[in-house]
Parts: sequence; C-alpha cells; structure tokens
Amino acid sequence: MKIEIFSTLQAVLETGSLAGAAKALHLTPSAVSMQMKQLEAYVGQQLFDRSGLEVRALPAAYELSELLHGMLTRLDAFRRQPSFQIEGHVQLGMIESMLPVVLPELLKRLKARYPLLHLQTRRGKSAELTNAVKAGDLDAAVVAQPERGVSRLHWQPLLRRGLTLMVPPQERERSLIALLKRYEWIRYDRNTISGAMAAKYIQQRVGGKPAGDLEFDSVRAIAPLVSAGLGISLVPLMEPAISTLYPITVIAPRDAPVLQFSLVTRKADIESRQLIALQEILLAATRAAGREASPDSA
Repeated sequence: MKIEIFSTLQAVLETGSLAGAAKALHLTPSAVSMQMKQLEAYVGQQLFDRSGLEVRALPAAYELSELLHGMLTRLDAFRRQPSFQIEGHVQLGMIESMLPVVLPELLKRLKARYPLLHLQTRRGKSAELTNAVKAGDLDAAVVAQPERGVSRLHWQPLLRRGLTLMVPPQERERSLIALLKRYEWIRYDRNTISGAMAAKYIQQRVGGKPAGDLEFDSVRAIAPLVSAGLGISLVPLMEPAISTLYPITVIAPRDAPVLQFSLVTRKADIESRQLIALQEILLAATRAAGREASPDSA
C-alpha cells in the first residue's frame, strides 16, 4: 500500500468528490477511484457509497481519515527535520522568461538552506523541457503548464501571470482593435504555450488573423521593436525592468489569458528529498517574485 493513497483520501474528503481530489492532485478521476478501491481492499471495509450518481463518503472514511491525520502530519514533520542533510545534484530545466525572475533568488536561498544540494540548469521551451523530464534527462523543470495532457506528471503550481500587452511609449489608446489598426502585430512564438494563448486571444478579439509577419521567441527581442513604434505585442512579461531598458507602455488586459508556471517532475520522484527541498526553495523564490509590481489594468 503506497502512503500517497492516504493523502488521496484526505483530498477526496476535503474537496467533497473524486473529481475534486483529482483536480487538486493533478490526477485523473479514474486514478483516484482506483486508489480508493485499493484502500477499501486494504482496510477491509467499504468507505464509499457508489449506489447513486455521485460517490459519497461513508462515516468509516472520515473515521479512517481522522485516525491517519495525526500520523501523516508527524511523518511529514519527521521527513522535513533539518537534521537530515540534503545533498547531491539536481538537473533543473527552466524556461527563458523565468530565468531572470526566479534563478538568482533560487540560488541564493538554496545556498543558504541546502549548501550541499547543487543545481545544474538548462534552459529551453516548456514542451521541450517537459519532454526531457518525461524521458529522465531532467529531474524537474520550471515551465508554463499546459491546459491539457498533464496527468502523467506531477505539477506543483508556482506562479500565475496574465499575458501583458506592450505598446509604443506615449501611446494613449487602450482599445486592442484600435491599436491593431495603427500598428503591426508582433507575434510571440506560437510554438510556445504563451504564444499559442496570445494568438488565440487576438484572433478571438479581432475575428481573424491580424496583420504582421514578425515573430520572435524572446520578450527582449520584441521590446525594442515595440519601443521604436514598429508594432504591438502580447507577451509573458516577467521582468518589470524591461520597460526601463526599452521605453514602452505596458497594459494588463483584464481578460488576458493567464499562464500557470509550475514545477514539473515525474510522479515516481515526488518523494525524493532533493526534489522536496528544491520545491520548498522554489515556492519561496516565486512568492518573492510575485510580490513585485505588476502593470496597470486596462
């Protein structure tokens, strides 16, 4: 019996349904259902009523959860005791836009908290890095989480950011349709998750493909073009300093697509002490990044 099944039971009771637990744990509902059946077989009691349209927890499920809660809490505290020395090497991938935002703070905190845990970093696009984690070429990666096809891996949410509209400096217009009549559309790489989101958003707003032949995979490549008045762009703007380096007007549309940045690992590795330590530091580093000033809404 795997110990994470007990955590799945907790999630089912807290969310009130198998589907809710599946969403919270990034599993499929069928995987959660199978775990609950395995748990029932293990304890030799029925824990859920499956006679209706919705699976309903029985009193025995709550009794078992209460019995396990203290044990799981103490076990988690025991595993996180600072007396355990975390050491070794972790291969970490990170998308370009997150490197300047997270990596300095991550390395600083890691050196102070776990000086014997060493990172080897690799940059790339989200899909490329996620596939490298699947293949075992990377231990983990900080990527933009896709909206679908995530159940085979473990995803730890880190930071959410809406896509940002960059327009030339001194521009007062805020209507996207009006701006697209004045300026060329500079695309963010459509082979990325954020670029695909931006393209879909723009097409929905203008009712077709806007004019524009320029396409780049870096905000730092797009910003000087926008600053020079050569176009506008919808990008994942993670570095507030970009607007200082290249004078631009930054707008955060209220209905812009939102990117979920997450730490992705293989499910088989979620109990790794090294990755638990890395996740702890990453969460702290991204919380610090999230406190930075964000652009005005429009």
